[in-house]
Amino acid sequence: MAIEVSAASRRFVSAVSRNRAYRDAFEVALVALAFLLYFLVRGSVVDRDAEALRNGLNIVDIERALGFFWEPRLNELAVDHRVLEQLFNGIYFWLDFPLIVAVGLWMYFFGHRHEYTVARDAVLASGAIALVVYHLFPVMPPRLVPLEHGLGFVDTVKESSNFSYQAQSAQPFVNPYAAVPSLHFGWQLLVGGVLIWTSSHWLARGLGVAMPVQQLAAVVFTANHYILDAMAGAVVALMGLLVAMALQRWGYAAARRLAGRVLTAPARSPPG
Repeated sequence: MAIEVSAASRRFVSAVSRNRAYRDAFEVALVALAFLLYFLVRGSVVDRDAEALRNGLNIVDIERALGFFWEPRLNELAVDHRVLEQLFNGIYFWLDFPLIVAVGLWMYFFGHRHEYTVARDAVLASGAIALVVYHLFPVMPPRLVPLEHGLGFVDTVKESSNFSYQAQSAQPFVNPYAAVPSLHFGWQLLVGGVLIWTSSHWLARGLGVAMPVQQLAAVVFTANHYILDAMAGAVVALMGLLVAMALQRWGYAAARRLAGRVLTAPARSPPG
């Protein structure tokens, strides 16, 4: 009898392990496919140079009118100090997609599945919203504004000619005019908020506060975004979070009810 129970237990554990493996593989594939589609769609419309330049210069005019067009001086400061340039180049690259993947894997595999689901949905929803804005409102980032307009920005990432520039220049995944909203900043707000939410350790929470601040500095010092771009990124990130919360409150429950009705519906007999 004991041998039979033990064998049944092993079969149960094996079945559970297989189900978890299938679920984990499905989750990884789902997120990978979502990001692949995001980058493909984002990079699909790039031939709108004049419109993007006009919109970028309009942002400059708005910031000047509001009194915080500080980007040229900050970019110049990075160019004049090699250490600052390398620091912000590194933050710009490594505290974006690589960090999002690392935090997502940690949350998923180390006991924060609910928080992971909310964060995943917020990131994907904000990315979908941003794609619409990129298409409707292409904006030339500071680093690409021609010198004749007198702004004098230097693309510090390009000047460094390192891996981070090469990785972000791979076609067809790049739209150089996807500047508004800045998801470099918006997604860091979400990731930082997740760290504060899921961890009680002061170091993790401090990192959650520091990450969006560091990324805001990086996108401006490297001339990849205007300050208004980052503000737009914060708004879009908040919209994505609201979508994720709505899915938790209503969306998934409705999907489960619909799936239950479909699975329990009686099969229709073929016409005689």
